[in-house]
Amino acid sequence: MESIKIQKYAAYKDSGIEWLGEIPEHWEVRRIKHLFNEINERSVNGNEELLSVSQYTGVTKKSDKTDVGELLTTASTLEGYKKVYKGDLVSNIMLAWNGSLGFSPFDGITSPAYSTYRLLGENDKRYFHYLLRTELYKAEFKRNSSGVIESRLRLYTDDFFRIISLLPPIPEQTAIAEFLDDKTTLIDQAVGIEEKQIELLKERRQILIHRAVTRGINPNVKLKESGVEWIGEIPEHWEVKRLKYLGRIRYGLGQPPKEKENGLPLIRATNVERGKIVEKDLVFVDPEDIPWERDPELKENDIIVVRSGAYTADSAIIPKKYAGSIAGYDMVFTPHTINPLFMSFALLAKYILFDQLYLLRMRAAQPHLNAEELGDTLVLCPPDEEQFFIAKYIEDLSNKIATAISLKQQEIEKLKEYKASLINEVVTGKIKVG
Repeated sequence: MESIKIQKYAAYKDSGIEWLGEIPEHWEVRRIKHLFNEINERSVNGNEELLSVSQYTGVTKKSDKTDVGELLTTASTLEGYKKVYKGDLVSNIMLAWNGSLGFSPFDGITSPAYSTYRLLGENDKRYFHYLLRTELYKAEFKRNSSGVIESRLRLYTDDFFRIISLLPPIPEQTAIAEFLDDKTTLIDQAVGIEEKQIELLKERRQILIHRAVTRGINPNVKLKESGVEWIGEIPEHWEVKRLKYLGRIRYGLGQPPKEKENGLPLIRATNVERGKIVEKDLVFVDPEDIPWERDPELKENDIIVVRSGAYTADSAIIPKKYAGSIAGYDMVFTPHTINPLFMSFALLAKYILFDQLYLLRMRAAQPHLNAEELGDTLVLCPPDEEQFFIAKYIEDLSNKIATAISLKQQEIEKLKEYKASLINEVVTGKIKVG
């Protein structure tokens, strides 16, 4: 990406506002109430396009984010919803502090709980779109919001209107907006390229895992018919066995114990992510409230398999770190006659995860998998020593790919930080454009 030549304005002055600091000498500051009017026009029948607003995408059509057949809203009627016209500023008063506001590119309606404003005069809404979504202004929105806890903060119109806005001359507003449109597009394209490369790396990992657990790592191995039509040929010295003959399957706890700080970790579906145990939403439970007769304790190399919901059939091996944790609602497979690491990779391979378990889970209205179905899953089994070498090969390969993905994620974060910094520097006059 091309570097940007840094230019400064000829002279600066104190804005008189501590959090704004110095600004270009010829810029003005105005309270937002002198730049915007509040609009409170209501829909008569609620038939207009329903709009939503987020910190990431600004104002969008709700229908664009809704699957076919899914309800746009749980409201019984949209009568009385606020009308929005193209170019109006829509603010989610509950989330303005995190940037959930933006100028609408559409006509439509939005929740009565949102606020709608219209920019006055010839001012360029694109400049204010960038300005009002900076970290600088989000912090100011937060300071001026009402409420005790973050999740209940509200930025009401009177408080929004009291906030001071920068006001460059209109030609400079337009020049700033055009500059940022151009530069942020380039940055977003660079982010998109990195994200696409991450997806390709994940796909490559999946392909390599599938090949290794269905053909092994010797390219010259002799093959035979597996006897299963949809599996096809496998190495001639491999066997096909049902999972229930390779270890023990049991259910975790149906009812979660009481939570307790410094208790035992409870491993749930949200903690299972394609072979790994993750700490997302990890909860801890009271050991004294655990029905130990249910054998819920997880040991190293046990494998958690998700029973239902969006993550059904996903699985993860239990590392040493989580030995002694408690199995939640899901199933636990304890390998006996198969290498645990090899088995954990096999469960993620296409021939098991998609060709068998995924099809089973989709038979019901709600995705679901039970122990009998899991036990009947067909597994390709190399000799013990070969299982070890295949598992080690996949593990090493996965670590290399994970490192490559991590580096690309770091690049994405740097690009996003650079984008936010550039916008902030330009809209506040720290950098001159043109």
